[in-house]
Amino acid sequence: MELIELSKEKKLLLGGAPDTFMGAGIQTCRKLIDDGYIGDIVGATAFMMSKGHESWHPDPEFYYKPGGGPMFDMGPYYITALLNLMGGVKTVTGMNTTAFKERVITSQPKYMQKILVETPTHVSAMLQFQNGAIASIITTFDCKKSDLPLIEIYGTKGSIKVPDPNCFSGPVFLATSDGTGYKEIPLTHIYPDNSRGLGLADLAKCIITGEIPKAGCQQTGHVLEIMCAVFKSFETGKYYKMKTRYKRAEPMKRDLIKGQV
Repeated sequence: MELIELSKEKKLLLGGAPDTFMGAGIQTCRKLIDDGYIGDIVGATAFMMSKGHESWHPDPEFYYKPGGGPMFDMGPYYITALLNLMGGVKTVTGMNTTAFKERVITSQPKYMQKILVETPTHVSAMLQFQNGAIASIITTFDCKKSDLPLIEIYGTKGSIKVPDPNCFSGPVFLATSDGTGYKEIPLTHIYPDNSRGLGLADLAKCIITGEIPKAGCQQTGHVLEIMCAVFKSFETGKYYKMKTRYKRAEPMKRDLIKGQV
């Protein structure tokens, strides 16, 4: 938060990852929601189910130290997607636990070295949004196998299966009240491929145009406060009322060509 205050003081633009919400997948979901296909949003679920990173990452210790863990690792992707689809968060409730006190690295070059776990590895939260909708989110390094969806959004007229928020592409599935189940929806926007750097390109454009960056610090700060609030809620045994406010950025334009933001 100190960086945000410094950027305001210096009158500089500040942004942060992720920028995957600017890709075709989540932008298609946003268009479906904004166009009323699922009615008013009632709730959402988000699941980042993982067994941890020590089986593949060459240097995985930091994932299990203070500041690491599944919420701070992948939470930004899931929460940023939810914010862009549902708006700002008002209240946060959280709980957490740790399944293993030690982890054994099975990747190279630190094969069979032990990691002392110093941060929660299974984190669950309830987010109450400004529009009244409620989302439940689980991020974990303690799950050996899961078939849970990544993100689903539930409305009064239908539901949307949101694609992986760590990526830019689809697929996107929509189910409406006609009872025919989920159907895949063609992507409505550009950038379905790995497009890391979209947020930075947009930030550079905003320096020239004076626009507000889509991945700006207003969003990043709200995401960070939400994640910290999950742990503060568990520590205090109380709901956490958000202090920062969030306003969704304008959606990506549909008439862009590759290279434009």
